[in-house]
Amino acid sequence: MLLFNPISTPFTLKPTAHHHNHHRNLTVFSQIQPIPIPITTTNLSISDESLRSKGFNLHRTITDLNLDHLNSVFVAVGFPRRDTEKIQIALENTDSLLWIEYEKTKRPVAFARATGDGVFNAIIWDVVVDPNFQGIGLGKAVMERLVTELLRKGITNIALYSEPRVLGFYRPLGFVADPDGIRGMVYSRRKNKK
Repeated sequence: MLLFNPISTPFTLKPTAHHHNHHRNLTVFSQIQPIPIPITTTNLSISDESLRSKGFNLHRTITDLNLDHLNSVFVAVGFPRRDTEKIQIALENTDSLLWIEYEKTKRPVAFARATGDGVFNAIIWDVVVDPNFQGIGLGKAVMERLVTELLRKGITNIALYSEPRVLGFYRPLGFVADPDGIRGMVYSRRKNKK
């Protein structure tokens, strides 16, 4: 797990029912005091207007989000196929989300969401970009906006799960891994041997 702009001390995660093995050995950090961070739209690498001019629409709600199409993006980046009814429930229990739609196809091509307590802590989940649209700044666009939204709400302890192979994507966005040797843990039920 990575944390945005941390002053680090360990914190405890509540066990959840859905964790993947590729999340292990990643770090959790918690902020003990807020760091003043200037929040302006000039911090964005690509403006909303530029996104629109390139044929992309930015959305902050699940209205018009086709869950089957989103699930296809999840699968395309290596996530397991998910039950769309469960995706719906997860999104209804999400505090902040952003997705980018490609205007020509009306399909989602980038997505990220955050859950948390609404005051101190948030965890970013499901950051995905359709492989056909990677490398043009859409992942960075959703992450910058999601982090900015959380900071505007006063949430300064922002963590995320990441596969080790994409840690380099998150570092320039202000996330760090394991600076003090603190390790996060996730609950994992042992499978019954048959």
